[in-house]
Amino acid sequence: MIELNRVTKIYPGADQPAVDGVSLTVPVGQICIFIGPSGCGKTTMMRMINRLLPLTSGKILLGGQDVYAMDEIQLRRGIGYAIQQIGLFPNMTVRDNIAVVPRLLNWKKADIDRRVDELLNMVNLDPDTFRRRYPRQLSGGQAQRVGVIRALAADPPYMLMDEPFGAIDPINRAVLQDEFLKIQARLHKTIIFVTHDIDEAIKMGDMICLLKDGRLEQYGTPEDLLIRPKNDFIKSFVGADRALKRLNLLTVAEAMLRNPIHCRESDSVASLQDYMTREQLSYLLVVDGDNHLRGYVSLLDMMHFNGLAGEIVRPMTLTVPPDWNLKDALSKMLHYDLGILSVVDEDNHLLGVLNSRTLFSTVGETYDGKGGHWGKIESGGRVR
Repeated sequence: MIELNRVTKIYPGADQPAVDGVSLTVPVGQICIFIGPSGCGKTTMMRMINRLLPLTSGKILLGGQDVYAMDEIQLRRGIGYAIQQIGLFPNMTVRDNIAVVPRLLNWKKADIDRRVDELLNMVNLDPDTFRRRYPRQLSGGQAQRVGVIRALAADPPYMLMDEPFGAIDPINRAVLQDEFLKIQARLHKTIIFVTHDIDEAIKMGDMICLLKDGRLEQYGTPEDLLIRPKNDFIKSFVGADRALKRLNLLTVAEAMLRNPIHCRESDSVASLQDYMTREQLSYLLVVDGDNHLRGYVSLLDMMHFNGLAGEIVRPMTLTVPPDWNLKDALSKMLHYDLGILSVVDEDNHLLGVLNSRTLFSTVGETYDGKGGHWGKIESGGRVR
């Protein structure tokens, strides 16, 4: 746990504090985002945690212990530190860069080598290929990966991350964010993460600390800031599209229509045609006997055909898993001009469907559009 108690920083000659009486608690195993306009004090506040900057007043506790009661060197060796500029030593190999803190802690060579390979594999960098490379031989995204895992090398319980993905292009940045969240899901570090990007804050943070002029404006979950902003400054900073930003926080499973109407590949086309005509359905999902999604059948394909649904089923390659966030699902729907997405598990079992109506109703938006190209898709299970 990281606790800040009325933390204040005043620089000599300054008209106002850089950090002004901030108090907050970061629960164990969570990511807390420090965010706000330039000059709001977010990096200053983070650097006081590992005593790179001295406090003017207040207290900072790590695991209940005052950081000023701890040995300064031991304090810093117990906190992972990742920065935007990466800071890899150019004269050291990737292996030696990652090994810096473990060597200072007198780890054995075999343990260091094992840890280096473990961390490289964790961020999809093949150890045999990358451990002997120098920073100049890495791409920007690869160097950023090494910078992040170097901060994890000695397995510290706490991490400080100062805009660690800020210098990366948007595509690689999203990849690095996703990779880091997967790592965090396994390791459960207690992390302070500084960013100026509200979308990154919403995606990465369990808690968000929004600062202005050194003062804490609001501290809470991403959903708190999006749904219950405390003042006009927070509304403006989060953005007028804050309802859409909630799509990052919600999963497909929370919005999908479960047990949608579907048929079996063994069902006769004649019976399905009568049902679909009566219910005004243009398409119908098709599963096999074990509820694996086979695809769909269309009313048009059924004309002048008297066989089984499985004989005219069209494959459906565009599906989504239930743990996707709604923003990614909506992007896929828009990119492929789809009115509906089928939701399947890793074994391709049909779990539900997501359409624009269910998606937007989940985030509290009114939606008066049509159901897309698929016509009416309702819950109700298999066609009988």
